[in-house]
Amino acid sequence: MDAIISHDVDHITVWEHRRDLILPKHIIRNCIEFGLKYITLDEVAGRLRDIMRNKWNNLEALMQFDKEKGIPATFFFGMQNGVGLSYALQDAKPWMEKATEEGFPIGVHGMAFERLEEMRKEFDAFAALTGLGGFGIRMHYLRRNAETLINLEKAGYRFDSSVQQLASPYRVSDLWEFPLHIMDGRILCRNGRWQDQTLEQAKDSTKALLEEAVKRGIGYFTILLHDRYFSDSFRTWKQWYVWTTEFLRDNGFKFISFNDAIEELEDVHAAH
Repeated sequence: MDAIISHDVDHITVWEHRRDLILPKHIIRNCIEFGLKYITLDEVAGRLRDIMRNKWNNLEALMQFDKEKGIPATFFFGMQNGVGLSYALQDAKPWMEKATEEGFPIGVHGMAFERLEEMRKEFDAFAALTGLGGFGIRMHYLRRNAETLINLEKAGYRFDSSVQQLASPYRVSDLWEFPLHIMDGRILCRNGRWQDQTLEQAKDSTKALLEEAVKRGIGYFTILLHDRYFSDSFRTWKQWYVWTTEFLRDNGFKFISFNDAIEELEDVHAAH
């Protein structure tokens, strides 16, 4: 079984949220997690420093880590605002360019999931901004309806990874769907919107999912870490990601990108 790592970019700066409720919700979350003793005072202080520095992404550090570890992670960037995603394209573009320069695939963090014409606008905006083709998408908050996948295929996407299901990749017409198997928030926030798991509990949950995936013969295991959590201000989250990548490598998993996995799948399909 191979591992596909990806990162959704939900935030770039703090002040992009000056007109929404993300910042006060973040402060309330910090108080709850500290009160429940899932985070330390150092983490609380670190998160406050991030606010003062107007920095809510850890893209540079995460790219450096993934590159050093040989992980061809895909970074998904939003093309429009909504549901807590508030950054401007001009703020995202330098990071998209840096990811590409560092050799990482990039894709769309989709907002539109109901209307084909809106999906096409996001696709066209990304293609025009990057000059890329053959890219994929993950929906923000994994939102979709019965028509989303077929409309993504009509819009021109090569793959999607928005269906949270312990299953193998499958085709929807010419679109490849890579079900999302592990998302950081579902591992560390099991019972609500704030952290309620220790590192050891997160490790146990991850091992259990990996073991079940092996039993089911799933060939490509997908994992999502939001770049914001690759920080000592979110210590458990960062430690979980570092441990997960080491655990995968130590147990013989190969890291692969979505597009390289598609090429392997299509070769197998053609052979049959």
